[in-house]
Amino acid sequence: MAKQVTFKTIFPAVSVPLNDDYSINEEEFRLYLRWIKSFYNRGIQGLVCNGHTGEITGLTRAERKRVTEICAEECGDIMTIISGVNCENTAESIEMAKEAKEAGADGILLMPPHMWLRFGMNPDAPFEYVKDVAEDADIDIIIHLYPAMTKANYPVETLIKMCKEIDHVKCIKMGTRVTPIYEHDVRLLRQECPDISLITCHDETLCVSWFPGMDGALIGFAGCVPELITDAWEVFKNPDKHSLKEAQEASNRIYPISQAIYGGGQPSGEAHARLKEALKQRGIFKSALMRKPVLPLDQGQKDWVEKGLRLSGLGKVDINQFR
Repeated sequence: MAKQVTFKTIFPAVSVPLNDDYSINEEEFRLYLRWIKSFYNRGIQGLVCNGHTGEITGLTRAERKRVTEICAEECGDIMTIISGVNCENTAESIEMAKEAKEAGADGILLMPPHMWLRFGMNPDAPFEYVKDVAEDADIDIIIHLYPAMTKANYPVETLIKMCKEIDHVKCIKMGTRVTPIYEHDVRLLRQECPDISLITCHDETLCVSWFPGMDGALIGFAGCVPELITDAWEVFKNPDKHSLKEAQEASNRIYPISQAIYGGGQPSGEAHARLKEALKQRGIFKSALMRKPVLPLDQGQKDWVEKGLRLSGLGKVDINQFR
């Protein structure tokens, strides 16, 4: 099967299994990736490693590169491989982007420097940051848009400028999380930048966020319950073939496990821990251990995850078939 790089698909933001000493369990990670790859023909044609779900802020720079290498080795023959870049300065972001490319990534998910979350930014800084990384690393980029209520959110005018003037910008991960702004910005971007892929990252309200007509999703959720996500995506990407009732039914199947993992809020360290617990309960990971400072779940949260899986009709996975 010939590889076709695409930015219009479902991108699972993959988790990383850990050993008891907090090192990466590479054997288990490879089995997990082969399971994800088995959904290629159902709508998962790419994956993202080193996202927040993949604990990017808890991994060393060398570990981020190694994670990317493993993803490329296991899935890069047919799937689009994207690696997250999270850094506080432009020069090192460029170095990390080059490392991702060397490791086999087809593109990067470029996050805003986190200092902007607290202190805000010069209005021209986001464009210059993305432009410098794109040009110096010579790699395609998914813009990681932070929520509208944060100081690190990029205004839609800035996004349009990035899309029109930076050739390597191929996609925007629309993390707006304020519905009126989200719909307005999607509509305006469609009008001004019709060739740019727009994908949702609203794990917690996935089906609702697909209604404006999106090109896919970049969500940790898809790396945990891909059966439900791909079934729902089949409905939403083909609205002429499916009814509103089918869309509602797809959303209803997702809702219990969505509540168990995200609890109605947006993804966080604790939500990622519950997602990893779901992977453990499904028999995919042996351990739900997270890198500190995220702490282990209590029994009540584990029971909450178990209930969500049960109500969504999700059972164990025979991960050994991927050995």
